[in-house]
Amino acid sequence: MLRIGSESSTLRGMSPRAFFNLEDEQWFRPTDWARGPWDPEACHAGPPSGLLARGLERAVPDRQLVRLTVELMRPVPMSGVRVEVEVERIGRASARATAELRDAQGKCSARALGLFVTPRRLSDVPTRRVAVPDLDEAEPGAFPFRSAAHELPSFLDAVEVRYPPGEDTGPGPTTVWMKTPPLLSGEAPSPFQSLCPLADCVNGFGRNGDVGDWRFLNLDLTIHVHRPPAGAWRGLRAWSQWEPSGTGVAGGELFDAEGLVGFATQTLMVERGL
Repeated sequence: MLRIGSESSTLRGMSPRAFFNLEDEQWFRPTDWARGPWDPEACHAGPPSGLLARGLERAVPDRQLVRLTVELMRPVPMSGVRVEVEVERIGRASARATAELRDAQGKCSARALGLFVTPRRLSDVPTRRVAVPDLDEAEPGAFPFRSAAHELPSFLDAVEVRYPPGEDTGPGPTTVWMKTPPLLSGEAPSPFQSLCPLADCVNGFGRNGDVGDWRFLNLDLTIHVHRPPAGAWRGLRAWSQWEPSGTGVAGGELFDAEGLVGFATQTLMVERGL
């Protein structure tokens, strides 16, 4: 079992605009910007998912991470976590590895499975082109809700959001652009890592009802990426389906300024009130 940290000494003078501070080369302590909207002592699941992707990519550095499936076992604590990674299989065409976030007591708060492929160079591949909104035409806006259960600084304060013409913060399918801070100060996130915070917002942007009336917590997150995104801004077309049983699914297309890069899905637990 590997414990994933960093060799970089530049992380010692960390900026509050990063999601995590790295301590003792293996302990990731969240900043205010990683805090989630529901529980002031728990992280938004997007930045921890990025940590899991980071650990997996560092353990299998010569392959392309194409799928990340994160199971959220319990709230990821604001007190900090470490990342443990195990490489299960490395073959010629693909590889698999698992990663876990563990708190100071050794309890697992999130578990991830990563699927990797060996990159190849192919010419004349038939590719489906999907039109995406023009980033330059998008207008700055607010996150769909300021906070659901507290008024402390959080993930909602850390992200920049832009809406294409005709889109707004109301319930229903929504298309949005988002720019987020890096996972760690002094370290540029990989393209896959940079998608994780946005991907975990599918249920927020694509929600079916108002935040004051409903809670819609995701129990997992799966991200498929067929092309690493480029640029600082990431786009999302999000939707949700809620059922009277209290279950739901949220999904969305992930894109950059050039076109589609992947997809994200979440399993939801829907409840009334806060």
